[in-house]
Amino acid sequence: MSLQSHLTELERRHEALDRELAETMACPSSGDDEIAALKRRKLLLKDEIARLKSGERSVH
Repeated sequence: MSLQSHLTELERRHEALDRELAETMACPSSGDDEIAALKRRKLLLKDEIARLKSGERSVH
């Protein structure tokens, strides 16, 4: 898998988590732990995307 396709997949997963988080937060029965876990996963993906993009820039 090329770096660009990997970044595209990570960004797609980040957007999916964003939608899932919004849906979860809109549901009154959602627990704080569930919301926090989704936020952590989203942040980890964001950090990975940023790390890969910064490494990509230093290569060019």
